[in-house]
Amino acid sequence: MPQEKTLRDLFHDTLKDIYFAEKKILSALPKMAKSAQSQELKAAFEKHEAETETQVERLEGVFAEIEESPRGKTCNAIMGILEEGQEIMKEYKGMPALDAGLLAAAQAVEHYEIARYGTLRTWASELGLNQAVKLLDATLAEEKMTNEALSELAENGLNQHAEAAE
Repeated sequence: MPQEKTLRDLFHDTLKDIYFAEKKILSALPKMAKSAQSQELKAAFEKHEAETETQVERLEGVFAEIEESPRGKTCNAIMGILEEGQEIMKEYKGMPALDAGLLAAAQAVEHYEIARYGTLRTWASELGLNQAVKLLDATLAEEKMTNEALSELAENGLNQHAEAAE
């Protein structure tokens, strides 16, 4: 008979999932920055790359608190989101709508991360993992700020630039 799975097991599995996702995001961000036509979008991707490196370190701190080694587990959701971003880079290369598409792909990533970090933070609190709560809270706040910054970029010009080319 299979062993009963607990919230702690689910927390650990989800932690492995987001760890894998962050590592994949780290490899995608430089490509997205290189493809971006707008200097503001390029700078946003570069800033988020530096933040993501810190976020990976925080996740490693969470793994340490639960006495597990940092290890990722394939996350099909992030693979699909990143694949969509690659399609946009390929199909819209050099076109006015490229940056709007890149921005949309980046926000899909942010929304995924916000959902994951919010869930993990709640579970960490319920499990009494106080250090994990602090680490996950810090990352969740960064992800929300990045999402807001991307929304501002979209609303303050990138979408209009794409539309003006119509």
